[in-house]
Amino acid sequence: MGEFQTFEKALTYLKLGNKITREGWNGKGMWIELQTPTELSKMTRSYLYMCIPKDSTRQFGEDTKEFNMVPWLPSQTDLLSEDWILI
Repeated sequence: MGEFQTFEKALTYLKLGNKITREGWNGKGMWIELQTPTELSKMTRSYLYMCIPKDSTRQFGEDTKEFNMVPWLPSQTDLLSEDWILI
């Protein structure tokens, strides 16, 4: 993909199993993925989550994990931004 996209277009890539990120995010190296439940999942519906590499933000405090995964809900700014990138 390379060039910037709207969230609408980026969401299509998520549904195909790709990862997306925004150029305008303060924390670097973060991305969004779509999780589709399997028989082993506790969740019964698909959901979006964010992967946050260690030291990309202090929002989650000190952690020894390589990256944190948290549920993600887009803000109005995220939805209207046109700086989404496929990674």
